[in-house]
Amino acid sequence: MTVAEKPNVVYILTDQWRAKATGYNGDPNAVTPNIDRLAAESLDFTNAIGTSPVCTPARAALLTGRFPTTTGMFMNDIPLSPDEQSIGKAFKAGGYDTAYIGKWHVDGYGRASYIPPERRQGFDYWKVLECTHDYQNSEYYDGNDPTLKVWPGYDAFSQTDDACEYIRQDRENSFFLTLSLGPPHFPHNNAPEDFQNRFKPEDVKFSPNAVFNDPEAEAFARKEAAGYYAHIAALDGCIQQVVDVLKDTGLEENTILIFASDHGEMMGSHGHTPFKKQIFWDESCRVPYLLRYPPLTANQKGRKVSTPLGTVDIMPTLLSLCGLDIPKPVEGSDLSACIRQGIELEDHLTLYMSVSPFSGKNHTDPAYRALRTQRHTFVKTADDDIYLFDDVDDPYQLTNLSGSPETAQIKSGLEQALANELDRIDDPFREKEYYLEKWGYEVNKTGEVPYSR
Repeated sequence: MTVAEKPNVVYILTDQWRAKATGYNGDPNAVTPNIDRLAAESLDFTNAIGTSPVCTPARAALLTGRFPTTTGMFMNDIPLSPDEQSIGKAFKAGGYDTAYIGKWHVDGYGRASYIPPERRQGFDYWKVLECTHDYQNSEYYDGNDPTLKVWPGYDAFSQTDDACEYIRQDRENSFFLTLSLGPPHFPHNNAPEDFQNRFKPEDVKFSPNAVFNDPEAEAFARKEAAGYYAHIAALDGCIQQVVDVLKDTGLEENTILIFASDHGEMMGSHGHTPFKKQIFWDESCRVPYLLRYPPLTANQKGRKVSTPLGTVDIMPTLLSLCGLDIPKPVEGSDLSACIRQGIELEDHLTLYMSVSPFSGKNHTDPAYRALRTQRHTFVKTADDDIYLFDDVDDPYQLTNLSGSPETAQIKSGLEQALANELDRIDDPFREKEYYLEKWGYEVNKTGEVPYSR
């Protein structure tokens, strides 16, 4: 297969979009008709898990296929080594054109600083800012020009326009394009006004695991949720725009199209306030993950794949689907058989973690290591608390089964499986100070590495 015959890859990466917050997953608040249609044409990985559910660690795991304890990328605003054998470099080495548009957040040298080519992990076409959530005044750098520019209007719309122009370009090679959109990450008051006007706080319907005893806390959650769903509705149109341009250019058949997020958002579930992630609950760690590639998915449209897909599994899976070499340091698993053969990998599970919790909302939370299987979530915290959930019978994780005699054998088996996974990646699961000292990170009183603009 020549490079021109290999499939293109368009990877739409959103920020803080939890898996439940889509129409096709039954959320009554989510207005996502375009994404719902895409879901009906795609494989839906129902157990897609953020390997470390917060921005920088999740994005580093996506780029490297390696765990945070291996790369040191377990906190926000720290630099990913330019020596990593990243997904961008792997596609580039395979003859692909590479492009990245939008939020980056793995450079670690200031959220508005220029990122030189040697720190772009193999991506050539480059319209990027390290990090911003000022969606109506969003800055970026264009290629090697060190002058800040501003996306016009709501940045997700302009970034999607730019991605579509990139797709339309004539080229000899196949391409790997990442469109990295900032919403629906907070703030939740800066979606386009017409979308904000569609969602009223009093109309929000919370899931059964969001119970409020404080009227002020409920009012705050309702206000934030309305803005969250406004962002989601706005992005729904962006996804359709990409779908349309692939069809219009005749590239639909030979393009792997992915819609995903880096991590989720608690939004009041289990007593956790809006904006919170990092923790092990489903709303924080599970993300939407749709994959459409007509030559392989046309005969299994709408299939729900229950095999767990960790962030670290994405790089080897995509490289395999495109016939490219998987770098030896990659720790994730190639799950392409789920797509090629339409099977489930019954023994596969995914490890996820919080190594050194940080931020005003998270720094007092215990670190943890966790497993997701096709049916269960198993969690062990640094405080030696154990959680076991049956995610099929109890999708809102209301009942901790760790003390139940009926699940003792399941618990024992998962505890051993967790120990095996940690041994495989050489993670001793020690106190957070061990990892901070090992990687030389100095943190403030809320456990964060201080960052500059």
